Amino acid sequence: MSSSSLTQNAKDKAKDVTDRAKDVASDAMDKAGQVASHVGDKAGQAASNVRDQASHLAHTVGDKAEAAAATVGGGMKNVAGSIREHAPNQGVLGDASKSVAGALESGGKFLEEKGLSGIGDSMTDLIRQHPVPSVLIALGLGYLIACSTRS
Repeated sequence: MSSSSLTQNAKDKAKDVTDRAKDVASDAMDKAGQVASHVGDKAGQAASNVRDQASHLAHTVGDKAEAAAATVGGGMKNVAGSIREHAPNQGVLGDASKSVAGALESGGKFLEEKGLSGIGDSMTDLIRQHPVPSVLIALGLGYLIACSTRS
């Protein structure tokens, strides 16, 4: 064989190796793309599952908090009844006990009927009706909290 045919033969073999390398690289890229897509799908599913579980947990906690508020409301009404039974009916102590029992009973009734969401709605209404005092109260509370955490 002549040197030119050997050179041509070497060039052909190099071209074959290059073509095979390109095919292998192309296959590897396709498989990497498929794996990346699969991993992305799995990550999306996992994120969706976490979101659903967090939503369910928040709903469950909210339901339990509402039930606890209703239970506290019932307890407040029971304490009000107990105060009325055992406190004196007349005099300063009687007047004070009636006032405390009335406040406990109305608070308990509110909690039983409206729960925590009712408290939030009432606070929202109160803030809308009195925005300036609400902001001043918030600033004062913020200042007190800042002072207490600084030391």
